[in-house]
Amino acid sequence: MKDSKTSPEAGDELDISRIVQELRNVRLASLEHRNRLNRPPKLPSRKALAEIVDGLGAALFPNRLGMPDLRDDGIDYFVGHSLDVALRGLLAQVRLELKLIDDAAQQPQERATRLTRDFAAQLPAVRRLLDSDIRAAYEGDPAARSVDEVLVCYPGINAIMHYRLAHVLHGLGVPLIARMITEIAHSATGIDIHPGARIGEGFFIDHGTGVVIGETCIIGRHVRVYQAVTLGAKRFQVDADGSLVKGNARHPVVEDEVVIYAGATILGRITIGRGSVIGGNVWLTHSVPANSNITQAQMREGAPTSQHTGAVTHQ
Repeated sequence: MKDSKTSPEAGDELDISRIVQELRNVRLASLEHRNRLNRPPKLPSRKALAEIVDGLGAALFPNRLGMPDLRDDGIDYFVGHSLDVALRGLLAQVRLELKLIDDAAQQPQERATRLTRDFAAQLPAVRRLLDSDIRAAYEGDPAARSVDEVLVCYPGINAIMHYRLAHVLHGLGVPLIARMITEIAHSATGIDIHPGARIGEGFFIDHGTGVVIGETCIIGRHVRVYQAVTLGAKRFQVDADGSLVKGNARHPVVEDEVVIYAGATILGRITIGRGSVIGGNVWLTHSVPANSNITQAQMREGAPTSQHTGAVTHQ
């Protein structure tokens, strides 16, 4: 048996000291590349944001996502307390992002307070939108037994709630926090909605896993989307230096009352006309008029134009 006093430490055997030094060198090189050598950025916290969204959800739906033993005479107090805790936490995270964006910005506390106040003022409108989404899911799914079941069980509603909150923050100028919030839902549900997308009321994602909705998508009212649908970009524009152009409109426009079935892939800045139905596994890169009915067979054969069939040729 070896003497514990003379046996090498595990760290010495694994050369941890050398690895720590090398990691430090890489980290400092990265910070120097971003001109932050003396002030490494403090990022918003994903864990804190998850707790904030939970608190906001409880304030929006206190009887279903709040405390299980709430009494009617205590609901307003609970909502006020939940909002106070969540918004104070959000204020701290917003301040971190503003500091990250511009370390020399003046009065970051005042700006963060104003943004958080503006966000809070939009929460009643967010609740109304979510009510329309929940109602659309209940009315659109024969398996749904109640709106309460939809709220607490459906991954699509979970993802949409995160998106609705994040979209407000994105519009107010804190895109990193907004993206982190939608990515929390993405991790939990498999539904990837960019907070910059614009989505109308009554949006229903059925089943949901694998749904992707890009940054510049515009989705109208009462649209229904099934699992594994992609609303993405067809190609990425580059500038003269070969770098990707950011923020250009590159995702589809889906008009009101469109249904997109499972596995459909819709790419590019095209328009899906009002009332259209896009069948399962369709690959679509051209606009289609209102009331189109696009199926895989039509995509293979090239269907003629009619009142109900989009003129789509095989790609």
